[in-house]
Amino acid sequence: MFTGIIEEMGTLISIQKEGTNQIFEIESPISHELKIDQSIAHNGVCLTVTKVEENRHFVTAIEETLQKTDLSSWKEGSKLNLERCMPANGRFDGHIVQGHVDQTAICTNIIDENGSWRFYFEYEDKGNFTVQKGSICTNGVSLTIVDSESNQETQKGSFSVAIIPYTYENTNFHKLKVGDTINLEFDIVGKYMKLLFEKHFQSMKN
Repeated sequence: MFTGIIEEMGTLISIQKEGTNQIFEIESPISHELKIDQSIAHNGVCLTVTKVEENRHFVTAIEETLQKTDLSSWKEGSKLNLERCMPANGRFDGHIVQGHVDQTAICTNIIDENGSWRFYFEYEDKGNFTVQKGSICTNGVSLTIVDSESNQETQKGSFSVAIIPYTYENTNFHKLKVGDTINLEFDIVGKYMKLLFEKHFQSMKN
């Protein structure tokens, strides 16, 4: 379990193909502290450490992960948001994050608001949703939604988030450009509530 509070940024050093899988080699300030079989979130994607060499660690992504996340767009030199699992005595400074990406979104606009930045994203309506002032995990970063909209005609959802200078500088948000793809994990509490209501109304119909 994670909280969406990024510890460090890592740099993607190399990508190796192994059948349909891809092995990522990442250099970071916390790589030397990791252990084999440890789970760590990379841009919000929970991956298992398979090897550690000094200040570098290796993780493997299977085909399903590559299809549902932005991992297939990673390139050598890409900056990745890293977070280790929350310890049992840790604080929920963000919100409950599982590291299970639901889908991706596209950055549609970035506005410099002279002291902060507003980022706008659009995603395909696959049954997931956002709510104003709710939580969202974008590339592993726990954020509060500013605006939330749903367009029934285009079958698209959209939202915006406000980024303070610390978050901008200490995550890969400062690398993000319009048109880039990001990973989304929607609020697990909202997903459970949606499922419960759907089952309740279905039982009423029956």
